[in-house]
Amino acid sequence: MAVATFGGPPNGECCVDKKMERTLSGRRRVFVQTETGCVLGIELDRSDNANTVKKRLQIALNVPTEESSLVCGDMVLKSDLSVVRNDSPLLLTRNFLHRSSSTPCLSPTGADLQQRDRSGPIEILGCSNQFSETKELVKEIVKAMKIGIEPIPIHSGLGGAYYFRNSHGENVAIVKPTDEEPYAPNNPKGFVGKALGQPGLKRSVRVGETGFREVAAYLLDHDHFANVPSTALVKVTHSIFNVNDGVNGNMHQKRKQISKIASLQQFISHDFDASDHGTSSFPVAAVHRIGILDIRILNTDRHAGNLLVRKLDGVGRFGEVELIPIDHGLSLPESLEDPYFEWIHWPQASIPFSEDELKFINQLDPFRDAEMLRMELPMIREACLRVLVLCTIFLKEAAAFGLCLAEIGDMMSREFLGHEEEPSELELICIEAKRLLDEENFSFEAEVVDKNVIQFQIDCEDQDLDCTSNIDEKLKVITPFQVGAKDGSGRNPLSKLEESMVEGEAESEGEELPLTTDEYAHIDGDWAPNISKLSASMKNTKIGDKSWQHQGVKQKSGYLAGSSSGNSNVNELPASSCFVKLAEMDEDEWNQLLEKFQTLLNVAFVNRKQGNVGQRQRQRLGTSCQF
Repeated sequence: MAVATFGGPPNGECCVDKKMERTLSGRRRVFVQTETGCVLGIELDRSDNANTVKKRLQIALNVPTEESSLVCGDMVLKSDLSVVRNDSPLLLTRNFLHRSSSTPCLSPTGADLQQRDRSGPIEILGCSNQFSETKELVKEIVKAMKIGIEPIPIHSGLGGAYYFRNSHGENVAIVKPTDEEPYAPNNPKGFVGKALGQPGLKRSVRVGETGFREVAAYLLDHDHFANVPSTALVKVTHSIFNVNDGVNGNMHQKRKQISKIASLQQFISHDFDASDHGTSSFPVAAVHRIGILDIRILNTDRHAGNLLVRKLDGVGRFGEVELIPIDHGLSLPESLEDPYFEWIHWPQASIPFSEDELKFINQLDPFRDAEMLRMELPMIREACLRVLVLCTIFLKEAAAFGLCLAEIGDMMSREFLGHEEEPSELELICIEAKRLLDEENFSFEAEVVDKNVIQFQIDCEDQDLDCTSNIDEKLKVITPFQVGAKDGSGRNPLSKLEESMVEGEAESEGEELPLTTDEYAHIDGDWAPNISKLSASMKNTKIGDKSWQHQGVKQKSGYLAGSSSGNSNVNELPASSCFVKLAEMDEDEWNQLLEKFQTLLNVAFVNRKQGNVGQRQRQRLGTSCQF
């Protein structure tokens, strides 16, 4: 379903001049995607707000405005649309509210929605200078489509993907619609069950958002350092795309022109992938560069199947190969995840970085990268950008200290003791930084409380009142627990690292990732004290096998949270615990956490070099998404 985009370039090319004209005139074009994958092109006037846009969409979708929300990334657009940039994809979601039969159904005049979509078959969303190769690619594909050369479905993998070809019938691009991902409503391979925006194969990567991450990986690959193929987000219209009936995932037999948001990546001809070739012949520089990218974006799915290998021909190049990294949809998670680095035990990863690689790492600016992604991909969630910043800082400091790629990857990877998943050294540093930050905030709050108590006592003396029975009540208003309260170990309860678990029932219902703030609960005497593992390692104290997840802990929205999958429609990977959540902090807390984080890094690196932690062979659980 494609409805009403005006003045689009007829050849599908990204036209900078026309987009500049639209911006200067106060008009912007956006692409609104429903939870079922339907894409509607809308031209925004300067006076438009979220409510007027929903009213214009109502006639096409028959969804009352009070039952829908307009979303851009992690922002629900209440009224102002100033944050929405030209060509931004928005998501229209249902609120699942029961509307009274007496509520009037708005019927705005939608004459503009009735007009024919005059946009081209493929349009690039965004006009970054890095999309020049993709623009030429789009021209080739559109030319081939005009002479009847059709795309070809790709039958491997869990999601919907298509080879788009040039006039010679050669594969030149791979297109992956966002609504055909695993779990997504229009997945053509039966892996359905969730709406766009809900947790997907990885809980910290939502359904319909892997394509954004594919583009982000390309944009972050400065100067083609890691050899990521050119990738762009596009609005593409074709009859080959799949649309399910919305009930049991059955595909429609009758084909019609369908518009979808998709990632379009240049197809690179290759000889095989890394699983079919001995890794010993891989160039050290290629492994290092791909590893550097994977660390920056916290790639949770770098397996041999998404490392393409191409033989290099020419005099004196016998046996030389080139590596091409693809499939970055499960990178940049919303919280610190357990990464999967195929290269972590390759011998190349243990070789020190070269001068050129160290220079590249040193010049990385995570804050500039985050701002660039905000501009180019405004739908990227802020939590994902915080993961990028944190991991890039970690990489820069570790490389400057002298750690090699394998050591850095090892510090980012979790360890499995029996059936329990332990946080990585990177996560332990973050947990310790958060604990120190909380202690500082607690000390500040305690001073404020003391002043209030003194003032309260003075007021009581002035009024000749008995304050004893009222002090506790006043403190409960000021602070979540009584000042000075201690557990059986004599430690302040704030110094404990609270644990929480997300119940399977909530996840099976497809609830969104929790974005709430930390809670400090009253500490029962039955709760065993947690020891800060980072502090223990710094003191060369042996860490016990005590589980991070206490058996009797009730569900909380604290800083640490375990998770499990409740969806049975897909044979998905083992669910991963979430020890560190970055979205819960406001901007001030986030900046303070980064300061604490950086001060702790050097101590952690020294301990690793001294062999105090992380030197034993880690038992790892295969968490790749290769099937």
